Parts: sequence; C-alpha cells; structure tokens
Amino acid sequence: MSATPRRAARQRRRLTATEVDLAVVRQRALLVGTTVGTGDLETTEASSAELARLADTAGADPAHTELQRRTAPDPATYVGSGKVAELRQMSDALDIDVVIFDDELTPAQQRNLEQQLGRDVVDRVALILDIFAQHATSRAGMIQVELAQLRYHLPRLRGRGHQLSQQAAGIGTRGPGETKLEVDRRRIQRRITQLERDLDRVAGARATQRKARGRGARSAIALVGYTNAGKSTLLNRLSHADVVVEDRLFSTLDPTVRQVRLPGGETVLMSDTVGFIRRLPHQVVEAFRSTLEEVAAADYCVHVVDATNADDAQCQIEAVRTVLAEIGADNVPELLVANQADRADPDELRGVLAANPGAIAVSAVTGEGVPELLETLARRLRALAEIIELAIPYDRGDVLAALHREGEVLVEVHEDRGMRVRARLPAEVVSRYRDLLAG
Repeated sequence: MSATPRRAARQRRRLTATEVDLAVVRQRALLVGTTVGTGDLETTEASSAELARLADTAGADPAHTELQRRTAPDPATYVGSGKVAELRQMSDALDIDVVIFDDELTPAQQRNLEQQLGRDVVDRVALILDIFAQHATSRAGMIQVELAQLRYHLPRLRGRGHQLSQQAAGIGTRGPGETKLEVDRRRIQRRITQLERDLDRVAGARATQRKARGRGARSAIALVGYTNAGKSTLLNRLSHADVVVEDRLFSTLDPTVRQVRLPGGETVLMSDTVGFIRRLPHQVVEAFRSTLEEVAAADYCVHVVDATNADDAQCQIEAVRTVLAEIGADNVPELLVANQADRADPDELRGVLAANPGAIAVSAVTGEGVPELLETLARRLRALAEIIELAIPYDRGDVLAALHREGEVLVEVHEDRGMRVRARLPAEVVSRYRDLLAG
C-alpha cells in the first residue's frame, strides 16, 4: 500500500531540527501491549495506559492501543506474523508514523518489525530514553542520558545507518544524534568509555559534596516515588523553594537539594530525585547510578505516592521499592506519604493508608497533613540519633551552641565546674565530643 498524502509530503523534504521545533510536529502512534504467559490482562491494560502517557510526553499522539495475549514472545517479531499483518493494515488505515511496543524488543525483532510494518518501531526502553533526552538540562544529566542511549543503540546499529540518516526528528532519534549512531562500533565504544570517565568524575564531585554536607551534621532526606507523584511540589511546600514543577512524566532528572526546617528547630537537607516507573530500563539505572546514590546515602526516604490513583498505588509502591533495592537503598528507613489527599476519593485514600501502616496523607498543593509529616519525620530522625551525656566547662560555650545546632539538647544541669548536658546527636558527629563525655 502506498504512503498516504500526508506521509508522502513529509518524506519529500526532511525537516531541520529548528523547523520541527517550530512546527511542533507530533507523530501518530500505534501502541502495542502484550500479556505473556500467566500475566493478567489488568496489569497489561494499566501498563498500556501508562505507555500512552509516556508517548504523549515524548511528543506523539496515541491513535490506538492494540492488546494481545501470547503464551510466549515470538522470536522473530515478538507478536507473531499474523498480528504483524493486522498491525500493518491498522497502521496504514490510521496513518500511523510510529509503532510503540510496551515491551523491550531484541535488535532482530525491531529490525524485522520495521521492515514488515514499513514505519518506525520503538520499544518501551527507547521511549523512556527519548523522554530523558528531552528533559536533560545539566551536563551530568546529558552525559547520563547519552551513555544510556549509546548502550541501548550499540547492538542495534547493524542495518540502521542508512535508515537513520533519512529520518526527520521523532521518537528514538533524540539524544546522541544521528551522526553518532552512524559511526562504527569502535568509535561508539570509545565514546561510551569517555562518557563513563566523565560520569566517574561527576560521581566523585557528588561524593565530595555529600561529604561536605555531612560535616554540617544535618540529616539527609531523599524524596523518592513514582514519576509525577508530586515530589517536586512537596519539596516546594516543605522548603518554601521554587523547584520547577510540571505535570509531565520525568520532569525532574537532576537531584535538587533544599534545606527544610523541622518543628524542633533542626534543619535537614532534602533532595528531589528522578521519578521511578515500572520496568525502569536497566540502562537508565546504570547510567543514573551516581544520581541515585543520593538516595542510598540518605538517612531517611520520604516515599511519595499519588493517592488519586488508588487502584494502581500499590503496584507503583512496589515498582519504586524494586528500583531502591537495585541501587542498594532498600535498607534506608522509609516514610510513606500519600499525596494529593485533597483530590483523592476518601474511601480509596483510607484503603491506601490501611495497606501501608504508618503512612501519612498530605496535599502538597494545599498543605493539608504537612505539619503531621514534619512532626513524624522529626520524631523518626530523633529515634535514629544517639543520646550522650557530656560535661562541658563554662568556658566552652561554643560546644553548647554546636550541640543545639547539630542535635537536640534534652537536659542542661549547672554544676560547680561546668554544665552537665544530655543531648541526642546524629551518629556521625558523636565522635567529636568523645573527650567531653561525662564519667
């Protein structure tokens, strides 16, 4: 079947990147979800709905979602030759530009599908990487995205050089760029090696920053959660800051650190991190490991979940905890926060709280529940601190001031030679006061 007039017109002249941006060209996408083996259809439908949001975020208009059940993926095309023929007819009829699969395709499956469907084929991994490429703004973020994309594209280079050179802008072509994907494997491998070195330097710099922050004896709190759960909005509410907030998936890629004052007067450092998602691509986890180390090094995690999506809330919670385990942060204490309590159905909100004992309902927009959140966080952090008793000479007022600044002074008793003080301090600063420990 010949290309439609709209597709033919687009093929006659390649748009430059600037022209594409100005024209805001959006691709029409056909989404394909597959239930494999004993998987349940509800999970596939929820994942496909999420895929539609991802496609929209990447700049495509989902025109139709096609679901299929299979006992096992087809080695050649993932969905089988009969379904491929249906998808070809459907794509031609709906004037589809790109077919997006909700599962990761092998390089061979992707090549076969593109040949048989006659249009671009993208899997879930490439779609997420494309969104990351659009949102990366810092040097560290761009290094991490390019590294993840090159690792993904390296085994897919065979037979794609000519095709990529003919593409206009679209999903799967952003990030490292067309020219980098056309060079031979050796040059790409050298580029990957260089990016890994750059990333090691970034990781070293971040470790130095964390060490410097640690010398201030302030607890580190990591905001974690599913993408678009409201972490940045909550950080703004807690810190009175102005972190950029967008109603888009993965709008935050680079960690943002702000000071937050707790009810007892102590100050903690709270960091906003990249949002997680079901089946977060391994390439992303590996490339963003230096960023995600902020979570593993934290004293406490505030795990934000969207309470308006109660049916899927527990699946999202488990998806986040899976990634936390992958980066070695599953042993960091966690406080679960059900966000958007002002918009959630009361019965469903109670269900989320009942399923997660100790969770707190808040609204980052209205401030509802925020005082309770801060009180709970302060109480839990104090429980982690060590209580010591010190004998402080009267001429060491600097020590008493430091105790008030770095921890919580519980008791002050005036004696002949000085003050006897009981204080709760973070474990990492207790050693500074060993010589003043009371006998």
